[in-house]
Amino acid sequence: MAAELHVELVAADRSVWSGEATLVVARTTSGDIGVMPGHQPLLGVLESGPVTIRTSEGGTVVAAVHGGFISFADNKLSLLAEIAELADEIDAQRAERALERAKSDEDAAAERRADVRLRAVAVR
Repeated sequence: MAAELHVELVAADRSVWSGEATLVVARTTSGDIGVMPGHQPLLGVLESGPVTIRTSEGGTVVAAVHGGFISFADNKLSLLAEIAELADEIDAQRAERALERAKSDEDAAAERRADVRLRAVAVR
C-alpha cells in the first residue's frame, strides 16, 4: 500500500471532505504547495484557489477554497477554510453569471470567488 496522509477539509460552517490521500495541492501566500506523506510540518495561510486532493483509491477531489489556513504534522493535513465547496457541488452556469454580475458591479471580492469556483470546476 502506498503511503497515505489523513486529510480534513473544513469550512467555517461544515466538514467538506475527510479521508486518506497521497497528495494535496493548495495555494498559500507563499505560492502553490504540494503535500505528500512524510512532508515537513507546516503552517500556512491559504489563498483563494482550487485545492486538489489525490485520494488513496486513485480518485481526485477538487474544492474551491476561499482563504483560511493549512496545517500539516504527523501525516495529518488540516485545511481550515473560510469558505470551501467541492467542485461537484458547484453550478458552473450560476458561477459564470455571478462572475459577470461581479464584473459589472466592480465587486472584486465576488469576482475572485466566482473565478475560483470556475477554476475548480475546470480542474475537475
